[in-house]
Amino acid sequence: MSADRHRADGTAMVSAPALDIDPLLDDPATRIIVCCGSGGVGKTTTAAALGVRAAERGRRAVVLTIDPARRLAQSMGIDSLDNVPRRVKGVDESAGGELHAMMLDMKRTFDEIVEAHADADRARAILDNPFYQSLSAGFAGTQEYMAMEKLGQLRSRDEWDLIVVDTPPSRSALDFLDAPKRLGSFLDGKFIRVLMAPAKVGGRAGMKFLNVGMSMMTGTLSKLMGGQLLRDVQTFVAAMDTMFGGFRTRADATYRLLQAPGTAFLVVAAPERDALREAAYFVERLAAEEMPLAGLVLNRVHGSGAPQLSADRALAAAENLAQGGIVDQGDGNAAPRGSTAASPETPRTTASSGAADGEHAEDTHAVDTPPTDGTNDVAQLTAALLRLHAERMQVLAREQRTRDRFTALHPEVAVTEVAALPGDVHDLAGLRTIGERLSHR
Repeated sequence: MSADRHRADGTAMVSAPALDIDPLLDDPATRIIVCCGSGGVGKTTTAAALGVRAAERGRRAVVLTIDPARRLAQSMGIDSLDNVPRRVKGVDESAGGELHAMMLDMKRTFDEIVEAHADADRARAILDNPFYQSLSAGFAGTQEYMAMEKLGQLRSRDEWDLIVVDTPPSRSALDFLDAPKRLGSFLDGKFIRVLMAPAKVGGRAGMKFLNVGMSMMTGTLSKLMGGQLLRDVQTFVAAMDTMFGGFRTRADATYRLLQAPGTAFLVVAAPERDALREAAYFVERLAAEEMPLAGLVLNRVHGSGAPQLSADRALAAAENLAQGGIVDQGDGNAAPRGSTAASPETPRTTASSGAADGEHAEDTHAVDTPPTDGTNDVAQLTAALLRLHAERMQVLAREQRTRDRFTALHPEVAVTEVAALPGDVHDLAGLRTIGERLSHR
């Protein structure tokens, strides 16, 4: 099925298959939905709306957000979100579903990995290590890697039959796919193995080996990193020795999970050139990585209640009104703005017709004064509304051209368009509205 659309001039736009969200949410085989795309396109709101709609249609859903903003918690009526899934109240559970939500705590997730794979003494040594504290709090790629770790944890617990993931805001959509591999490669790479060598030899012998066999390298590293930092790194590596192989293994396992048939990627974008360029790039990357793409969610699409009135016609009508060429009079004739209904030769009604002075004061005032019945105000207001309509139609035309370029490049990608709302989404009712617009219900 294609979403056939037409421009205001009647010409056909490029057609794209229509993305039907409800069958995707209802399918029990769909276990993970990943919302991805560039920043500022409504990924968090889309993920939350999908979670609400899925829960109210009978799924046991959890929404995992990596967005540091608090919009998701606020819209779901939760005081705060943390690394533990929280039950969302106010969701209609009559169909048997329920909704939980959580926000990734990057450092806490890293701590949980350490605590799960090391004994108590070694875990404490790692958690207290200054290099580890810096690594777990803000090392490049850590957030994306921990998002994948948390996704793997949620999937293995099997408490939910649908996990909706809101990917991290990043400068490039590719970071979400690349960063976990980069961090896994770093933690399991040659540099770490070099630093690990003294610990494997053990004690003073190890340090002697390091000093004799690698003195030039450690001297350089000390200059680059500082002596204390190098010692912190070596201590960290020694404590993490038994864990490094697991980082890449888990990263690879989660990557395979993203490629599995039960996963569906939704690329989220806005009808803007940069956002759709990023979306097109992401679509191509997902295809190259053989990851299952469900379709494109196009947020904040503008519409018009009078699409048949083009921008040019609206501007022309506004200009005509501004020049006084079209002003409806009481007798149906057009007259220049500011002219009176009577001709100059028409005698004016006066009090000398036999009535006392002032008897017809209201009538005399009405005839003597140029029209003040609001005709000019109405014309000005109408012209202003026509100009606003013209601006809206120009926005629509620009959005349509942008959408058409994307569809021409990727005609196979199913698309659903979400009409722009007049305000921000800040509660469950707003999320339900977004869900309805996603499914065109």
